[in-house]
Amino acid sequence: MAKSKVSSKRVKAKTGRQASIARRTAETDISVSLTIDGQGKSSIATGVPFFDHMLTLFTKHGLFDLTVKAKGDVDVDYHHTVEDVGLVLGTAFKQALGDKLGIKRYGFFLLPMDESLARIAVDIGGRPLLVYNVEAPTMFVRDFNLILVKEFCRAFSNALGANLHVELVYGEEPHHVAEAIFKCLARAMDMATQIDVRAAGSLPSTKGEL
Repeated sequence: MAKSKVSSKRVKAKTGRQASIARRTAETDISVSLTIDGQGKSSIATGVPFFDHMLTLFTKHGLFDLTVKAKGDVDVDYHHTVEDVGLVLGTAFKQALGDKLGIKRYGFFLLPMDESLARIAVDIGGRPLLVYNVEAPTMFVRDFNLILVKEFCRAFSNALGANLHVELVYGEEPHHVAEAIFKCLARAMDMATQIDVRAAGSLPSTKGEL
């Protein structure tokens, strides 16, 4: 029997790699449905408009399919909602990746957004750690504080079990800074979660576990 040809670098996993996660606390009520091997389709409703915009960009540029529904105490602050969505989204990625057989594991990207340039590297190796070097002259987009992007990344990294390095090389306009980070994270995650046909379904680790 002739072997099937791989028509592009993007190779979809046979299982579809999907997950649906729900989490409810006294502060937030969040449900996430994720397909890693998607088409960039999104339905995002967190009650935080700017955050919705960022998650929509993340979905589109990572070519994931993502539905997020969140209700939180946004009348108090956006912090709990943004952080807990990061937690649930990281958990969804972890569940959807399953045994991680054949994944590339590492991903990185350098992304420009007008005057801003973001650089991100990720290792989905089971060792959660966030290194976050982002400083912008202005930290607010209307009432959204960019420090919440760090809280999102920390929660995402912890729940996924990923070593995540986020750096703003330079940038001024806060909307552009946040957009560069979310798009860059999407591209890095897309790379790290892809199946490498050369790996033949093996685990990308000499330890035998991730």
